[in-house]
Amino acid sequence: MLLEVQGLDTAYGTSQVLFGVDLAIDAGEVVTLLGRNGMGKTTTVRSILGLTRARKGAISFRGRRIEREAPDRIARQGIALVPEGRQIFPNLSVRENLVAFADNRSQREDPWTPERVFAFFPRLRERSENQGNQLSGGEQQMLAIGRALVTNPYLLVLDEATEGLAPLVREEIWRCLARLRESGQTILVIDKYIDRLVKLADRHTIIERGRVAWRGTSAELDADRRLWHRYLGV
Repeated sequence: MLLEVQGLDTAYGTSQVLFGVDLAIDAGEVVTLLGRNGMGKTTTVRSILGLTRARKGAISFRGRRIEREAPDRIARQGIALVPEGRQIFPNLSVRENLVAFADNRSQREDPWTPERVFAFFPRLRERSENQGNQLSGGEQQMLAIGRALVTNPYLLVLDEATEGLAPLVREEIWRCLARLRESGQTILVIDKYIDRLVKLADRHTIIERGRVAWRGTSAELDADRRLWHRYLGV
């Protein structure tokens, strides 16, 4: 397994949020974390990245335990986050946002570079000298994805990457994720558009009140719409 989470408990102060969460992702897979808002999806990601310290449990990445490591050390091992809200640098140009993060952490023979990102997202090339705060929401999201890609991660994590985007832009993001999957990029996705995720992902984990309520394949999730209504509010 590229990433393996076992028995993860996480709390904010005295308020426990995660209770024994298990998650596994193999190289080349696309896996989702699903659930209603406030059920612990983002906290799971934050725990994996070391942003919120796990109280109990084990997190292994590429065979190495990381649950006690600092966030910067975890990132350098090859996990890249596209965070909810994008969080690009507003006073840097598009090109500067990409150059600032460029690194071949997975030692790829064909690494992602700013120029390769521009080829992947032609709209960013057109805006390459614009500052981050001069971009539309969709362009900012493309930049957030591109910024993560130029680190050349083993694992790409997307937290609500299509949230708040216009339908046409959202479709463009889905197409880009499909292309990344075809290229062999391992991806962990949090999103609410289940109909698109069952076409994109290999496996799914549903979290309910900080616990794993269900896990299975896209075929199994697509076939049982009761799960959509029970856990996802669809």
